[in-house]
Amino acid sequence: MKPEEAFIINQNRHYWDTYADLWFGATALPTYGVCFATENELHLFGDVSGKKLLEICCGSGHSLKYHAERNAGELWGVDFSQKQLENAKQYLRENGYSAKLICSPMEADMDIPNDYFDFVYSIYGIGWTTDLDGTLKKIASYLKKDGVFIFSWHHTLNYCVAWSCDKRKDTVDSNTLVMNKSYFDESYFKIPLDGSEILLRNRKISTYVNALAKAGFAIEQMVEQTDAAIMQA
Repeated sequence: MKPEEAFIINQNRHYWDTYADLWFGATALPTYGVCFATENELHLFGDVSGKKLLEICCGSGHSLKYHAERNAGELWGVDFSQKQLENAKQYLRENGYSAKLICSPMEADMDIPNDYFDFVYSIYGIGWTTDLDGTLKKIASYLKKDGVFIFSWHHTLNYCVAWSCDKRKDTVDSNTLVMNKSYFDESYFKIPLDGSEILLRNRKISTYVNALAKAGFAIEQMVEQTDAAIMQA
């Protein structure tokens, strides 16, 4: 792992170790993230009875519980935050469930079997990777032949647009959006959050598509938010 990647992972891990309780239960199935459609509408998983599932960036364990309640056969979770995993272990135990939990960056080599899982999934987490190509290759290796990878992340334009702002008057025009960042700029940027900061990068849709193809995946479906009420909000 490159020093820059290790620095970014450590910076972001520190945030999640510090603020895990604040995000307890957030961005978990049946929702696919902030203002996303739900599994109840999309039915991407279908029947998971008896299936083996691995969650990348499992957070507080709420998505693992969601699958446990649907009779999943075996559940694994990976997260780089020890505090998140402590919360997940306790939450699952309190609800009568368990999962094999691994504390590690998704980019690292882990003690995870190859050709083993029916589903690997990541709910609003895959974009945290510092090595998209390497992470997707690892995920592909964990899956059985014809296994399925399901992930959600914010739209690539999410950090490229903002409400129009008149700094002289300190006012915001909520009817007008402006481009404030290039769609083609994939460099890392800082986001102040909860008195701390995280480091993210905005990848083009083509970057995701090409990385998936390089890892051997065939894209079956891409869902963009189209719900009128949510779009208006």
